[in-house]
Amino acid sequence: MAEDLHLVSDLALILISAGIVTLIFKLLKQPLVLGYIVAGFLVGPHFNLFPTVVEKEVVSQWSEIGIIFLLFALGLEFSFKKLLKVGGTAIIASVAEIFIMFSIGFVSGYLLGWTTMESVFLGGMLAMSSTTIIIKAFDDMGLKREPFAELTMVILIIQDIVAILMMVLLSTAAVSQSVNGQDMLLCILKLVFFLILWFVVGIAIIPTFFRKAKKYINDETLVIISVGLCFGMVVFATSVGFSSALGAFVMGSILSETIEGEHIEKLFKSIKDLFGAVFFVSVGMMVDPEVLAHYWGTILILTLIVLIVKALISAFSVLIAGETLENSLKAGFSLAQIGEFSFIIAALGVSLEVMNPVIYPIIVAVAVITTFTTPYCIKMAAPVFRILDRKLPQKAKTILNNYSLMGNSGRSGKGWTQVIKVSLGRTVVFAICSVALILLSFKFLSPFMQEHLQNVLSVKVINIINCAITLLLLSPFLLGLIRHGSHTQAAYSKLWRENKFNRIVIVAWTLLRIFGACVFVILVLSKYFKFTGWVVVIIALAIVLFISFSRRILNRYVKIEQNFMHNLNAKEEQGMTKEINR
Repeated sequence: MAEDLHLVSDLALILISAGIVTLIFKLLKQPLVLGYIVAGFLVGPHFNLFPTVVEKEVVSQWSEIGIIFLLFALGLEFSFKKLLKVGGTAIIASVAEIFIMFSIGFVSGYLLGWTTMESVFLGGMLAMSSTTIIIKAFDDMGLKREPFAELTMVILIIQDIVAILMMVLLSTAAVSQSVNGQDMLLCILKLVFFLILWFVVGIAIIPTFFRKAKKYINDETLVIISVGLCFGMVVFATSVGFSSALGAFVMGSILSETIEGEHIEKLFKSIKDLFGAVFFVSVGMMVDPEVLAHYWGTILILTLIVLIVKALISAFSVLIAGETLENSLKAGFSLAQIGEFSFIIAALGVSLEVMNPVIYPIIVAVAVITTFTTPYCIKMAAPVFRILDRKLPQKAKTILNNYSLMGNSGRSGKGWTQVIKVSLGRTVVFAICSVALILLSFKFLSPFMQEHLQNVLSVKVINIINCAITLLLLSPFLLGLIRHGSHTQAAYSKLWRENKFNRIVIVAWTLLRIFGACVFVILVLSKYFKFTGWVVVIIALAIVLFISFSRRILNRYVKIEQNFMHNLNAKEEQGMTKEINR
């Protein structure tokens, strides 16, 4: 019986030690994450003064569940729509900082004598800052409403997204044992395809389900459904070759766009805190004092890179994105640490056996040190700015001020910029939905029909039925691919009247979309029939023209689009209604 309670005793030890240590850290006004790591070290195998966890492998599995819940919670706090509204400053700053720090991390690993894959993973770890630690620091210092703090938070959101994508790419590189440009490109295209597909399908279905079943759903049911959807997406993501963390994040971000998003986030907070604590305690259990003593030089070098180089690179990235020197320094110095995603990336490298296990405690040590120094780095930005403001020549300050004013001028997209932005997005979404439907038809519908109808109907008849069903399901999406959206129609009319060149481009872009729709129809026809080249093209064109003028297909398309847009905007509309009622 005692053997059966090992897991219970381990969890009791983890949670009691975490509770006691975090109370102490709360009194010392230090981040709770550090308390969890210290608690893990105290109950880990490398510190024998206190009782030690017995079932380390089971705890490791619990920590993986912790990662899933942490990423799911992060997705609940995230909004794709808010990201699309973010100015270019945060995007440019994030991309520049990640690229430069990744490169510096890779070179640093190479100079330290690490392998290529270890250096690649080190670049990924050093490029990421800690959202948890920075939010905590801003709260404690009363800086959350400052302009630089708001910019820093957006940069952190973008970093978190890039970290998720980076984990997928690093996994691909680790499996192939090389950094192959073609494989990476295919992986990115596959990732973009599934991300858009998941988001579109999720927004089309999940909010509708919540709306229809609202009177039957209480808090308990909502938590169960949300966790079930999270795990379902995790299973689906891993089945198509992505990480469980990506699946959890995607489902969280989909639920965040529903009217129940904020409610789910509040209900889920306790679960996230519990499993997050288990994860960070498991991180602390891997800290080996002997490793730290042996690799103190490496830890010192990496710490200095994070505190000095990363602070300056982050400030430079924000500066070139168009912010003022003062805000750039404050944002840059705020980002001078590594945190939870660095742990996750390090754990990924160890689990894939492409990284020496001793690197994990080294990264944890660097993260702990830089976490302690974060508040002091934030405070240091102001005096550094004052020194630079005194030392810089007036000409240099004038150039920087003019550059920042130009960067923040914020021109709204007009003409072709706006048309391409809206039209291209619609085209990509409808094209991806069409590809997904065709793949589902080929993989599931066709074998199913062949298996169940081959004894009743001839192969030719079965193929006709398969083709008809596929084209019927595909028709509203092909119509969406061909049609101009309501937002672009007025812009097209205006551009058409302006000059002849615009007319040529509009006609060319319209023909290109019609050609794309024809290609999809040809793919379906070629699967089930053996037509000659020109015959299949003529039939495909006839089908596309029929779809374009069919009133019934138009009604189906309008219903699908209206339902999707209603689901997408329901949260904002509900917020506006509450404001009006107040």
